[in-house]
Amino acid sequence: MAQQTPEQIIEGQRQDWNRVAGGWEKWDRFFDEQMAFLNHRLVADARLRAGMRVLDLGSGTGYPALLDAQTIGSNGSVIGLDLAEQMLSAARRKATALGLANVTFRTDDVTALPFEPNSFDAVTSRFCLMFLPEIPKAAAEILRVLRPGAWLAAAVWSAPDKNPYLMIPITVIKQFLDLPQPDPTAPGIFKLAKPGDLAGMLQQAGFTNLCEEEFIADVRFPSGEEYYASLMDIAAPIQNLFAKLSDQQKAAARGRIVSSVDQYRRADGFALPIAVRMVAARKPL
Repeated sequence: MAQQTPEQIIEGQRQDWNRVAGGWEKWDRFFDEQMAFLNHRLVADARLRAGMRVLDLGSGTGYPALLDAQTIGSNGSVIGLDLAEQMLSAARRKATALGLANVTFRTDDVTALPFEPNSFDAVTSRFCLMFLPEIPKAAAEILRVLRPGAWLAAAVWSAPDKNPYLMIPITVIKQFLDLPQPDPTAPGIFKLAKPGDLAGMLQQAGFTNLCEEEFIADVRFPSGEEYYASLMDIAAPIQNLFAKLSDQQKAAARGRIVSSVDQYRRADGFALPIAVRMVAARKPL
């Protein structure tokens, strides 16, 4: 198979995330609550405060851009970017419901930011950068649009073996399909999972004061069925793999995924471990 161009990769991702936009809106309140700790950590790592102009990359259905907007107040402003217009439509509805007039959302490519140099006081990004086909180029663009002394705060997924929340369905699907080894150079969920991957690219771009931490947490569900249903609604990469199964295989895989969750049972439900790589970096003064 011929290697895809960056433009083809981006277009494929645009289609994937638009396809699952309805699922994200369906599960919106649940995941806003489950991932609140990450949003607040990004706000802190970006050193947000009142009156700032903030850029959020890969906003999806609105986070952490909406929390950014609440933090910087009415005298500040937030621009949230994403490839998927349908995801951003949900983000706009949420901003309206929250009464936030200081945040706007637009579709744009992170590797070619349509802003003047030194335009922003901070940049945040949650689960976006590992899907980019040209991460070093994006890092250079982020540095360009930040003002001197400003911070980038980013979250990407850490190692597969520390993320049962993500790996359970992939492990089960591998029992039915002979999946090739993932291309380590290709965009994907675990593209920036190794320690120093993202931090090294940011340092190469010219960032300083780099700080990296593996942040351990969990995502909680009332049942294995709820876990399965949420994945099938929102996880575009896993949807793409599941689509390769026959109907009989899909039924069997569903049963195995649901039963695999039992090992994470607690008295109040199921707690599936996640590990997130949190990276903060500063543009030199």
